[in-house]
Amino acid sequence: MTTEKHGTFGRIGIWSAALSGARADDAGKAAIADAVAELEELGYGTLWIGGNASPDDAADIVSATRRVTVATGILSIWDHTAEEVAARFAVLDTAARERLVLGLGVSHGPMVPQYAKPYSAMVGYLDALDSAVPPVPADRRVLAALGPKMLKLAADRAEGAHPYLVTVEHTAEARAALGTGPLLAPELTVVLDTDLDRARTTARNMLTMYLRLPNYTDNLLRLGFAESDFAGGGSDRLLDALFALGDTDKIVARTRAYLDAGADHVALQVLTAEQGGGGHPLPEWRELAAAFGDVL
Repeated sequence: MTTEKHGTFGRIGIWSAALSGARADDAGKAAIADAVAELEELGYGTLWIGGNASPDDAADIVSATRRVTVATGILSIWDHTAEEVAARFAVLDTAARERLVLGLGVSHGPMVPQYAKPYSAMVGYLDALDSAVPPVPADRRVLAALGPKMLKLAADRAEGAHPYLVTVEHTAEARAALGTGPLLAPELTVVLDTDLDRARTTARNMLTMYLRLPNYTDNLLRLGFAESDFAGGGSDRLLDALFALGDTDKIVARTRAYLDAGADHVALQVLTAEQGGGGHPLPEWRELAAAFGDVL
């Protein structure tokens, strides 16, 4: 395992699109506040607001908690201008700014009509954050980086990288590309289900959407998978490489493999057969917290 270089993140976090209150009514927002308060008490180091989270989503979670780190995972640079993000960051009090991390990403061509020159667009976005008054510090941002160029940018211009949908092997390659100092915080999707066929079905239902996005499939091809691995929602080989499937012992062992490969922090996304990645799977979050124990 790597040493504890980025203590505010902790070793294990929770990644969930259901933590975004953008479309929630008052009851939904209250449920989110209750969920994040419990996640904080369970000991998770960072709460990652999945999907295209806004600065307001993140500020709401900061307000509902006391000490946990809160990160956007991932804020699309096409949907939220750097000026908007910097202005929202600036109005937070000092304690809130110290707990908020802006996870920034270039999204995907099929999802963004104006998508063009993503690397240059990210460089320009970071330049704008640097020149804002006050600036958004580099240590308050991480980049959704998969390939070598974006990983180097994450090392040079941010606290580090938050890769999504990656393997243990990618984590080792990303650590080598980043060097020893920057944060490496991959997302890992888990299915707590001892029925392997059912767990793979749950994972496949989620993976199908991502296999339509070239940024992910190109990265998987670089890692040695073939086009045939993308058919039918993903081959068993691909599922077993991208997901942690099984009981808590298997989830913990798989997470440790990412830490041993160079991750400083692993953001766990819990899928259930009933909800997929939606809702607040509190029983699973509690079970995982107990299983990880002191690792948290």
